[in-house]
Amino acid sequence: MRRSLVVGNWKMNGTLASAELLVNGIIAGLGEDRADIAVCVPYVHIPKVSELVKSTSLALGAQNVGDKPSGAFTGEISAAMLSEFNCKYALVGHSERRSYYGDTNESVAARFCQAQEHNIIPVLCVGETLEQREQDQTFAVIDAQLDAVINLAGIAAFSAAVIAYEPVWAIGTGKTATDDQAQEVHRYIRQYIAAKDQVIADKIQILYGGSAKPDNAKGLFAMPDIDGGLIGGASLDAESFLKIYHSI
Repeated sequence: MRRSLVVGNWKMNGTLASAELLVNGIIAGLGEDRADIAVCVPYVHIPKVSELVKSTSLALGAQNVGDKPSGAFTGEISAAMLSEFNCKYALVGHSERRSYYGDTNESVAARFCQAQEHNIIPVLCVGETLEQREQDQTFAVIDAQLDAVINLAGIAAFSAAVIAYEPVWAIGTGKTATDDQAQEVHRYIRQYIAAKDQVIADKIQILYGGSAKPDNAKGLFAMPDIDGGLIGGASLDAESFLKIYHSI
């Protein structure tokens, strides 16, 4: 049985004070150990949150990681820097990074590899836009996103990685993906990995990253190939985030 995982992505939100309140609220409400749970916080909050989550089951993650180990890359944060604060996870290839900041499949693959070199688990985000979905390109887009990483890192690298499916067309557009639509793509991703390594496919956590909320999480998490969620807005409220976590 795969262990489920819920990851909160705070995006560019919060202050140091609100981050402390939110983390303490999440920790206080965790209860029994039912699944893995993490928060990916803004870089400047990582030192404080790292202290707060020590000796708890709440893991720390970053929202991105540099595609180079060090050097003259202004504004980037390296995997080595993140590892000093015990970051367990790092998002790579989030749809907002791809759409707004020009991350390519190749640069995402480099970030994936940098994370793993410092024992940080990359959460590889994949998914299609509305235009791509309407042109029946969903699977071709995901193939290309996965292949870029497989070609650089090898399929074995996915034994220490997480995949998050983001249906970009269903995020902030008023459109929603049904449980069955989400499951269809998750199943496809798992089968794609299985064609290269069945053992890794059976074990890898594939998260749903399409605006999961307390009222739809249970149905999504009941799908056989959905192993949890990458949670955006709902992760900024401890009660909502914990309701999603307890839906598993």
